[in-house]
Amino acid sequence: MSDITKVALDAMGGDNAPVEVIKGAVDAVNLNKNIVVYLTGTKEAVDNELSKYSYPSDRIIPVYSTEIIETAEPPVMAIRKKKDSSIVRGLNLVKDGTTDAFVSAGSSGAVLVGGQLLIGRIKGVERPPLAPLIPTSKGVSLLVDCGANVDARPNHLVQFAQMGSVYMEYVLGIKNPKVGILNIGAEEDKGNALVKETFPLLKNTPGINFTGSVEARDVINGDTDVIVCEAFAGNVCLKMMEGVAKTLLKDVKGAMLSSLTGKIGAALVAPSLKKALKRYDASEYGGAPLLGLKGLVVKTHGNSKSREIMNSILQCVSFKEGRIADRIREQLEK
Repeated sequence: MSDITKVALDAMGGDNAPVEVIKGAVDAVNLNKNIVVYLTGTKEAVDNELSKYSYPSDRIIPVYSTEIIETAEPPVMAIRKKKDSSIVRGLNLVKDGTTDAFVSAGSSGAVLVGGQLLIGRIKGVERPPLAPLIPTSKGVSLLVDCGANVDARPNHLVQFAQMGSVYMEYVLGIKNPKVGILNIGAEEDKGNALVKETFPLLKNTPGINFTGSVEARDVINGDTDVIVCEAFAGNVCLKMMEGVAKTLLKDVKGAMLSSLTGKIGAALVAPSLKKALKRYDASEYGGAPLLGLKGLVVKTHGNSKSREIMNSILQCVSFKEGRIADRIREQLEK
């Protein structure tokens, strides 16, 4: 296996494209000499931004496109009609084997649809889920699904648990990861119809270390390594966590700077506080891989800044080294 990880990056996707996206690409290749980034985007935008930086020219390769898929466009139609868009060009680079992965902060719908139509699902995978790492008091947990399948069925959630377990074992090195289902109570008879039907399936599926229900307030404790749910609940959970973390950080800063005493105290605790708060910064963990595809697709937040883009690119290295697609295929064939 080559030591070089090749990543296609959508330079035109996201609220801060192309400025923050291209800065993230430059930071990634300057940090890791074993990464090559293929930048898909319009010639003018890509060339103008790249001209601002110093970087190894052989490790950022422009792949020019002439179209951009906007967030509001119907995903299926956009993928089929805009064949020279930055998203479609990037996905096709994975499909034809030129790159190992595709990263985008662009239209979630287009990335999800395009990943399935162009790259394709692993045989046996019914619904690929988005699976972000979320910070907890003990490290990180994997939330599966956070946005791809709002109408998931019990058998889909079982596959989410299987794929999530593979990811946590071979990317994070957690042996026999604990799996829980997001629920409104700890008791087995709690929850909606989907949760009640899924619970016994998870208990009785070989290879899943199922530990029961996880209430939203306990997600942050980190006692469960893989948390499965349908995408509506997962997306609400994820965004609530992000919102609370951002608000608390703002309030803490405001309180510390509101008085002379607070400013003195802030100066004393700043290094330790910065280190602690950094663990709860979503940008530190990269994007959410779309598990179950034949190649790697990573969706980052639409408002991603350069650090999250950089970490999303770096994340692709561990995914490739862990042979996640192959291991998911092997798990589902058992």
